[in-house]
Amino acid sequence: MALDWQVFCQDTIERTVVAGCFGSGGASGTQTYLDWLISAWGQTVLVAAISLVVALVVGSVVGTLRTLPDSPVLVRIGNVWVEFFRNIPLLVQIFLWYHVVPVVFPVFADTPKLLLVVMGLGLFTSARIAEQVRAGVQALPRGQRYAGMALGFTTPQYYRYVLLPMAFRIIVPPLTSEAMNIFKNSSVAFAVSITELTFFAQQAGEETSRGVEIYLAVTGLYVISAFAINRVMAFIERRVRVPGFVASTGGGH
Repeated sequence: MALDWQVFCQDTIERTVVAGCFGSGGASGTQTYLDWLISAWGQTVLVAAISLVVALVVGSVVGTLRTLPDSPVLVRIGNVWVEFFRNIPLLVQIFLWYHVVPVVFPVFADTPKLLLVVMGLGLFTSARIAEQVRAGVQALPRGQRYAGMALGFTTPQYYRYVLLPMAFRIIVPPLTSEAMNIFKNSSVAFAVSITELTFFAQQAGEETSRGVEIYLAVTGLYVISAFAINRVMAFIERRVRVPGFVASTGGGH
């Protein structure tokens, strides 16, 4: 079957081909499938980016709580958080945020559905990042903690100035995987009708009957985006790498 890339130049309403759409984006006031594809890509990037920020902030806090030496209650709270969000399928969590949370907590009734998806995806990923942060802190030699104590640092101070800066520098590789995963996992947003890439592929494929071209284009954008994230994180890893550092395998602090 011959591929017909002109499908992206079709008007989404009239299904007529808009001349020069690849160069000009279509006539004024006309939306082509190419315009819709680019808009859906933007929605995917937006959902993934905000979710990653939520996941990094919450995951860092929860992961840190799980390593506090003298706070067993906070450690248990962190453990419960991780096990709760890690053991419920992501799609189920999205549905819970979309259908259940606004009913149980009326304050969320008027929350845009994009933000509900961001919370679901961000908190789901926060459990995974919390594991990475915990592992990073526990991989540091005990001497790091003792050095902070010898300098008279309080627990918050030696976490802020000694442990966490080192821990984040050594967990950049697994964070790269999480950043790529959160972009790919953003596809679950289609389940609540957010017009991201997967939603576009499903709708445009049905409307045009050119599913091969549509899904090839969407797949290409996912690959390009994931590769870009990988390259950015690889650059960050090279810049923050700790020369000669070998993580402890003893599981101590």
